[in-house]
Amino acid sequence: MKKSPPTLAPAPEEDAPFWKQKTLAQMSVAEWESLCDGCGKCCVISLEDADTGTLHRTDVACNQFDTNACACKDYANRKKLAPDCVKLTAKNVPKLDWLPPTCAYRLIADGRDLYWWHPLVSGDPETVHIAGASVRGQTRPEGRLKIPGLMKRIKQWPEPLEDPPAVKGRGKV
Repeated sequence: MKKSPPTLAPAPEEDAPFWKQKTLAQMSVAEWESLCDGCGKCCVISLEDADTGTLHRTDVACNQFDTNACACKDYANRKKLAPDCVKLTAKNVPKLDWLPPTCAYRLIADGRDLYWWHPLVSGDPETVHIAGASVRGQTRPEGRLKIPGLMKRIKQWPEPLEDPPAVKGRGKV
């Protein structure tokens, strides 16, 4: 008779990471802010097809978005500098259909886990970019573009890598 391999007991609740223990509404400000993976997709302008409701992302970002840093130029004052900027809250996240499906806030609100490339999981803020989950270096500022100009900037963003890539000499990331 073959002996089956031992199974690991599930981690006790207190050992689970905070995003598995708490709802968005229960998180501290620091926990909430750390959920942002730095992908920048929420700063990219999306257009909604009035007939179908389909969202189309462009490669045009808010004027306050620094494409190379993949971050807001002045996060603390973003609402003053970009009045259209939407502050994410536990209450509005489930209603914001323009958040990307990979967004940590959306994932947690839907009861799902974070992807391997999320900095809280990987321990490395670069994995979101390595996985192709970010818009770093691929956007242009909003400027004075109106709807017709934005329609010409619609982009099919690639899906992020499902599995960590092999890194020479280290196995997977």
